[in-house]
Amino acid sequence: MLISRFENVVANANHYSAEALLSLVKQCSSIKTLQQVHTQMVVNSIHKPNHLLSHIILHLKDFTYASLFFSHIAPHPNDYAFNIMIRGLTTTWHHYPLALHFYYQMKSLGLRPNNFTYPFLFLACANLVEIQHGRLGHSMVFKLGLDSDSHTSHSLITMYARCGELGCARKVFDEISEKDLVSWNSLISGYSKMGYAREAVEMFGELRDAGFEPDEMSLVSVLGACGELGNLDLGRWVEGFVVEHNMTLNSYIGSALISMYAKCGDLVSARRVFDSMAKKDVITWNAVISGYAQNGMADEAISLFHGMKEEYINPNKITLTAVLSACAGIGALDLGKQIDEYASQRGFQHDIFVATALIDMYAKCGSLDSAQRVFKDMPRKNEASWNAMISALASHGKAKEALSLFQRMSNEGGGARPNDITFVGLLSACVHVGLVAEGYRLFDMMSTLFGLVPKIEHYSCMVDLLSRAGHLYEAWDLIEKMPEKPDKVTLGALHGACRRQKNVEIGERVMHLLLELDPSNSGNYIISSKIYANLNMWDDSARMRELMRQKGVIKTPGCSWIEIENQLHEFRAGDGLWLDSVDVCNIIDLLYAELQREGYVPKIVE
Repeated sequence: MLISRFENVVANANHYSAEALLSLVKQCSSIKTLQQVHTQMVVNSIHKPNHLLSHIILHLKDFTYASLFFSHIAPHPNDYAFNIMIRGLTTTWHHYPLALHFYYQMKSLGLRPNNFTYPFLFLACANLVEIQHGRLGHSMVFKLGLDSDSHTSHSLITMYARCGELGCARKVFDEISEKDLVSWNSLISGYSKMGYAREAVEMFGELRDAGFEPDEMSLVSVLGACGELGNLDLGRWVEGFVVEHNMTLNSYIGSALISMYAKCGDLVSARRVFDSMAKKDVITWNAVISGYAQNGMADEAISLFHGMKEEYINPNKITLTAVLSACAGIGALDLGKQIDEYASQRGFQHDIFVATALIDMYAKCGSLDSAQRVFKDMPRKNEASWNAMISALASHGKAKEALSLFQRMSNEGGGARPNDITFVGLLSACVHVGLVAEGYRLFDMMSTLFGLVPKIEHYSCMVDLLSRAGHLYEAWDLIEKMPEKPDKVTLGALHGACRRQKNVEIGERVMHLLLELDPSNSGNYIISSKIYANLNMWDDSARMRELMRQKGVIKTPGCSWIEIENQLHEFRAGDGLWLDSVDVCNIIDLLYAELQREGYVPKIVE
């Protein structure tokens, strides 16, 4: 249809009006057809560059042709041409630095930016986290009297929130005389995305008190906050609101509900929402796979990953990161290698998040060489990448290499700066090889050189380090100096050391704290009983066993996973024979025989 009309245009060019040619512009579905119409406009001396530019940007979305066309607008583009170009650079092509360049070029030509300019300028600043340019733009908004424009105010709230200036975002919101739902959503979303979950929930309550009915954006933002806070009650209310108002359970709100339930530990509800969705895209699958992986249900996460592929949904970077985390949790090295190959085929291997997850997976699956290969090949590294490699070296007993890598991070890490997690990895390295003096040095360095306040994890590492080295009284002194109560991991490390060192005095102090914190953990009673038994204090040993029975605590059986032909099999101590279990036992017997030949003598502990 369009081609035949072009033939008429060519044949009767002199008879076509500007209106007819502009009508054809709107119908163009390719650059080639647009160029034909443009030729006729030039022949007929019809100069309407803004119409052509608008269609190129908003409909054809061709960056190269739009840039070329814009550069040939003579003598100078007007404010409309600049505005439409800035909009395209921000929302269509995401070339945020170039959007800033065009804004300043527009000003340098003496053109006045307006309420069609600033919303997209602030969006560019938000994505670049360029607070200074944003502030300059905000001052111009006041000078030009655009501060009452609602679109400009909304984008200002988003910009300040993304740049971490939540106080400024709230101030802009408070100064809006007539707030609409978009105003509320902008602030709630800002709070939620920047980790201010409590404030997001409070603002959501105020939105409802103000008489506004939440829309999809409101609900998705508050669901994110509910997940962070573990606010299951409000999360369930949101799902009820969706059902009551017959809202479509699309990918946007469905994945938010799944993530909320998963973060609150309610995987039954998360799976119910997932199963009830008619259409499941990659975002929905990612939400449920990540939910299971984050809750330690790695086998289910991997099973869902296989199900996703069976539904012909192509995994993306987020999928791979979640599944690699699941592989790391249960040592599924073969699947991890397959994902590494898939990432390379799809060009994801240099993505900073996928590569970091690969390092973690390989390290936890025992393949340190592969972890180092991935790390070495990364073109860009952030804090998480360095930390993953430091922790990998630490967990493999490579303390010197971990400390050396820390020096490299400090000297050549670029924008990556050591943080809390870095020092957890370093202190763990010291624990594995007993570097007490180095541990103390690093512990002090945290605050003196890097301005970091030691957290419970760092104290736990130090207590573990001192306990393993036999410095039980120093470890107890450190526990007493902690700014907050020790957790069960910290106490458990010292408790176990007391058993090895046969120290009843410290062991009893730790035991009382542990039984308050974790009364259902069978290990605490058993270790305490053995501390007494090692010193022939049989009555006290029996008392701990009896206390365990009185509280109804049952010893948790050991659990292992074995991967056979990409299928994970789980079995527990005391399980009967199952499919392939005879073969598994035969392999274990062979391994045991090899260990004996190497001189290994097992230490059997009841």
